[in-house]
Amino acid sequence: MTRRVAVIGGGSSGLACIKSCLDEGLEPVCYESSDDIGGLWRFKENPEPDRASIYHSVIINTSKEMMCFSDFPIPANFPNYMHNSLIMDYFRMYADHFQLTKHIRFNTKVLQVRQRSDFSHSGQWDVETENKDGKTEKHIFDAVMICIGHHCYPNLPLHDFPGIDTFEGTYFHSRDYKTPEEWRNKKAVVIGIGNSGGDIAVELSRVTKQLYLSTRRGAWILNRVGNNGFPLDLYLKRVLDFVQLILPFGVFCGLAERRLNQRFDHALYNLKPKHRLFSQHPTVNDELPNRILSGTVQVKPNIRRLQGSSVEFDDGSVVEDVDLVVFATGYRFSFPFLASHVTSVSGNKASLYKYVFPPELERPTLAIIGLVQPLGAIMPISEMQARWATRVFKGCTKLPSVASMLKDVQCKQETMAKRYVSSQRHTIQVNYLNYMDEIAGLFGVRPNIPRLLLTDPRLGLKVLFGPGTPYQYRLKGPGKWAGARQAIFTQWERVAQPMQTRPCDDPKTKRSFMWPLILSAAVVGWAAYVNRYNFPAYLQDPTALLDKMKVYLPAQ
Repeated sequence: MTRRVAVIGGGSSGLACIKSCLDEGLEPVCYESSDDIGGLWRFKENPEPDRASIYHSVIINTSKEMMCFSDFPIPANFPNYMHNSLIMDYFRMYADHFQLTKHIRFNTKVLQVRQRSDFSHSGQWDVETENKDGKTEKHIFDAVMICIGHHCYPNLPLHDFPGIDTFEGTYFHSRDYKTPEEWRNKKAVVIGIGNSGGDIAVELSRVTKQLYLSTRRGAWILNRVGNNGFPLDLYLKRVLDFVQLILPFGVFCGLAERRLNQRFDHALYNLKPKHRLFSQHPTVNDELPNRILSGTVQVKPNIRRLQGSSVEFDDGSVVEDVDLVVFATGYRFSFPFLASHVTSVSGNKASLYKYVFPPELERPTLAIIGLVQPLGAIMPISEMQARWATRVFKGCTKLPSVASMLKDVQCKQETMAKRYVSSQRHTIQVNYLNYMDEIAGLFGVRPNIPRLLLTDPRLGLKVLFGPGTPYQYRLKGPGKWAGARQAIFTQWERVAQPMQTRPCDDPKTKRSFMWPLILSAAVVGWAAYVNRYNFPAYLQDPTALLDKMKVYLPAQ
C-alpha cells in the first residue's frame, strides 16, 4: 500500500515536501490553516495568530537563481531580488506545474500529532485536525513532515525594557508593522538591527521626523549588489568555501571586513560590532548607510529605560516625544501540537539530527523541514531536506545509530557556540553550500566535481567556480533532472535578462595610438641597447643600420 504522509504547513517548505512525496511515490496530505499557499511570503493587512506576517514592501534578500527550487527555475524576466508578490507568483507557478494544490486541505488546523500505540512497530501517527467550521477529525499517517517555519511566534522581551508600561506612545513587534504612512512627522525608535529592523528603520525614516535605530551589539552591513552589479549571493561558490577552509577564521573575516569598510567605515557610522563578520547572521541592507549619512537615521545603543514619552539610552542620551517603538527582536519557535518527549524546544534550541530528525525516535517517520537559519536561501535547503526525508521514509536511506546522531547534534551545537555570539538567533544557523552538500551526500545527489572535470570539463568548471545554484543537486542520483545541465549553463543569462530593459549599444572605441607608440619606443630602446657599441657609427652612417635591418625584413 502507498504510504500516507501528513505535511503540516503550505508555505515554501510544505510545497517542497508535497513535491518530494509525489516524486517518491508517497501520498501527501497537506494541512494549511489559512486559505492559501505561501506561508511567510503571503502578505496580509492583518496578522493572523500563530502565523508568520510580513510588511507590504518586503523584498527578499536572496537572488532568484540561488533561491529557486532545483528543478524549476524562476522565469528569466523576473527581477533578481523579488518583491513578496512575485515570490507568491512563483510559488503558484510551481504548485500549478507539479499539480500540488489538489493535495492541500486549506482552512484546516492541526491540533495534535501523537504516536500510535504500536509506533515501535508501525511508525505511524495519529493526527487530529480542525476545519474552519470547528469540526475535528482524526487521521492515521505513516509519516509526518512539519513545515511551519520559525517566524510564527514573536519574541517580545518587554521585561528587558524598564518603564515600558509607562510609555505613552505606541509599541509593537515588527510582525505587526505594515506600512509607514501613519507615522509621518513622528519620532520613532526601532529596536534591533537584523534584516527586519534595518528594513523598517529605512522605510520609516523616509516619512518620520526622526528615526532612532537602537542596537546592543552593532552589525556588519552587506549589500545586495555585489561586484560589477551582480547579486551578492552569486559569490557563494565552492572555491570560496575552500579558501575559507584553509584560511584562519580571523584572517578570512578580516579580508571580508576590509571590503565592507571600503564601502563605508562601520566605525565612523557607529555600527561596528565587537564580533567578527561571520560570528553573527549578517544584515543585508543597501540603503541604511545612505539614511545614516543623510541624518534621517541615528544609530543609538541599547535602551536603558522608558518614561512617559521619553526614551533613555545606555550612553545617557535622552530622546523626548517618542511616538512609536518597534521591537524587531526576532522570533521563537515551538511545536504546540507535538508532545515534548518527541522533540522539545528550550531557548530556541531543538535536538535534531541534521536539523531534521528527532534522534531518539524508535522509527524515523517524523521530519521537521525548514528549521534552519542559513547564510543563503532557505527554499533549496527545505527542498533538499524534504528529498532526503522522503527517501528515509521509504527505507531507501538509513539513519545512523542513535549514539551517532546524538554525537552529531552535540558537535554542531558546540561548533555554533564557538563561532557565533550568544543569541536566540544563532541556534539553527547553517552555511548554505556546506549544509546542502552535507545533506546531498546522505542520499547520493551531491555533485562529484572530480568526475565532472574528467567527463564534462565545462560543466565541472561551472560547478566548481560558479555560484552554488540548486540545479547542481539534480545532476545525478534520485530525482535527477534532465534540464539541470542546461539550467546551469544558462543561469547568467537569467540574471542579466531582467535588467536589459533598454537598447544600450556599446560605444565604438576610438582607435588609440598610445600602445603603438609605447611599443615602438620600446623596440627602438631595445635596438639601441643591443647595438650600443656601434651606435656612434650608425649615427655617422645611417645606411649601415638600414642594411642591418633588411636582414629581418621579408624578401621582395
